[in-house]
This record gives sequence, structure tokens and C-alpha cells, in this order.
Amino acid sequence: MSWLPSHDPVLGDPASCNALELMVVPRVRDLGGFSVRRALPQVQRQMVGPFIFFDQMGPAQFLAGQGIDVRPHPHIGLATVTYLFDGRIMHRDSEGNVREIMPGALNLMTAGSGIAHSERTPPDARAAGGEILAGIQSWVALPQALEETDPGFQHFSAANLPVVADAGVSARVIAGTAFGRTSPVQTLSEWFYVEVKLDAGASAPLDPDYEERAIYVVEGRVRISGETFDGPCLLVFRPGDRITVTAVARARLMLLGGTALEGPRHIWWNFVSSRRDRIEAAKADWEAGRFPLVPGETEFIPLPER
Repeated sequence: MSWLPSHDPVLGDPASCNALELMVVPRVRDLGGFSVRRALPQVQRQMVGPFIFFDQMGPAQFLAGQGIDVRPHPHIGLATVTYLFDGRIMHRDSEGNVREIMPGALNLMTAGSGIAHSERTPPDARAAGGEILAGIQSWVALPQALEETDPGFQHFSAANLPVVADAGVSARVIAGTAFGRTSPVQTLSEWFYVEVKLDAGASAPLDPDYEERAIYVVEGRVRISGETFDGPCLLVFRPGDRITVTAVARARLMLLGGTALEGPRHIWWNFVSSRRDRIEAAKADWEAGRFPLVPGETEFIPLPER
């Protein structure tokens, strides 16, 4: 989706959990009948592994004739990761990819040197109304050597992503390796992403296999090292510690992280780069209409005022 700066999320008290480096309570932003909770980026933490943007979308329910309409907009230097819990989104991009995103599927669009895309409620869902839309939109920054890679696109349905289920625990491995299973998704750096659903009293590990790790509590209440945390919140952990998370009440979590990138990134609107001059060039390209067009789309989001 298109990004605009907002107030920084609220930082929480990490309390006595020694493995916990930072807790973030995301601020809510109302987009007109559709709320977004942003956990990354924020002042104390720009990235977890390569994850540089993390928004919880909804839940929102639209009346007949209504829906989301994110007009064509550009990206560079990142990959968008769209994962839905409920509802549907129609993705169209300037590479000619058209795909309806369903719950449990992974939609991974690599912007690289430049891509434009739109995200809208599918026509049949818009006409009928009543669908609930909820999910996570995140961005993964690309390694410096691959920031200008060719644009790419991957889509895997829920049925094609590994699921591990046992004793009140259900985990879908969206990217990377977790719970002994590896996702088929190809990534340009080492990162992982997992949806975990826990019944009350059930536990799941966050193994120390990746350098940087976090748990986003989407909903519910969990206990870690004797401390209790209510969703929504982002819990960032120190490297190397073995973590166990237990649901006090039924909970949905996103496990995320990976290898840290070479350094911080500049972020402006929908552009991410290790070079400020590259972002300035992208601004000029979008304003001048030099980005490729999204087939079948005539609208676009103009460049924000500088």
C-alpha cells in the first residue's frame, strides 16, 4: 500500500523479561472507515531483520458498493509482503501481474529498480458488501547489492504454504524456515515470517535461528518469561535467547525477522534506499511519469508535496 508518515508508535515497558529488547504498541491511524496500526518503522527501531514497515490492516467491514481503492503508486528498493486473515484484495502491477489475494496466501512483489501497483476490493466483493478485511502489510528492504534488481512477483496460495498443527498450535510458514518446515518462497535475503494461532494454554517456541526476531501479537494475550502482553503489540527480542510464548487467551501472532541488513535505509513515501540521491531520482521519475504504467488503470496517486 501507499505509505505516509504518522505519529510514532507508543513504546512499552519491557518489564522484567530479560530477553525482550523493545515493546512497541502501534498507533492507530484512521484512513476513513479503515484503520491501520503501524509498528515499524519508529524512532527506536527502524527494522527487524529486513522488515522495515509493518502495518496491521483492519478489521474493517464495508457496505455494498464500498471497499478499498489504493490507486497506482510506485515503489523502489523493497519487496511488499501482503498477508490476509480475512477478505480479499485485487493486486495489479506494472509488470502485468493480476492476482486476487485470499486469506492465508502470500503476495510478494519485489520492486527493485521500480514498479507501480494498485490494490482494490475485487468487483464481486464490492458489489455484495459485508466482507471483513483484515491482515498485515509489510515491506522488506532489499540488500544494497540488490536494491536495483529487476522487479519480480511471487504468489503462493494458502494450500501451498507449509502448515504445522499440534496440541492447540497452528503455524503457517509464510517465508523462511520455522517449526522444521521451509516455505517455497524465494527471498533475496535471509528472513522468516510465520502466522501462529494458539489456543488458551498452548505454547510455541521462537527459536534463536535468526539474528533478529520479533513477535507481533495481532490479538489475544500471551505470556513470555512470566510477563503478560496484550495485542496488538510488537515484541523485539535480543539475539540468541530461546523464547517460549504461551497463550493466556486464544491468540494470533506473527513471528518475523531475519539477518540484519548492512545499515539503515532512507524512507520517503513509498521509496526505500540506502542512498538519498536514489530516492530523489525516484521522486522525479514518478512526478514526470517515467515509471511503468499499471495495465487497465487510469488513476494514480500523485507525489506528495515535498
